[in-house]
Amino acid sequence: MSHPELASLLVQLELSLKHHGLWQSAAPSAAALASSAPFCCDTLSFEQWLQFIFIPRVNALLDAGHTLPRPMALLPMAEHVWAAKPELTPLVQLIALLDDTVNASR
Repeated sequence: MSHPELASLLVQLELSLKHHGLWQSAAPSAAALASSAPFCCDTLSFEQWLQFIFIPRVNALLDAGHTLPRPMALLPMAEHVWAAKPELTPLVQLIALLDDTVNASR
């Protein structure tokens, strides 16, 4: 996995969230962002977690030259959350590609 490849996938994720109307202009509260539950599922929607936690943290790791923890498994959550929304299939497929890209890196 190259930094540019993963950075490109993160941009695609942001654009896809925006395209589907899942991008928010206002950040959640600091308390909501501080949840210790997986994906902050008790305080944030999955798309909020992607926007306000996942994308910024992965970008920060890439900018600092760090590798990402593996295995990464966002796909099961995306499939669970958006199961009843077939219009989000391209977004789910992008998340699958993110998982595969990070997990295939050595």
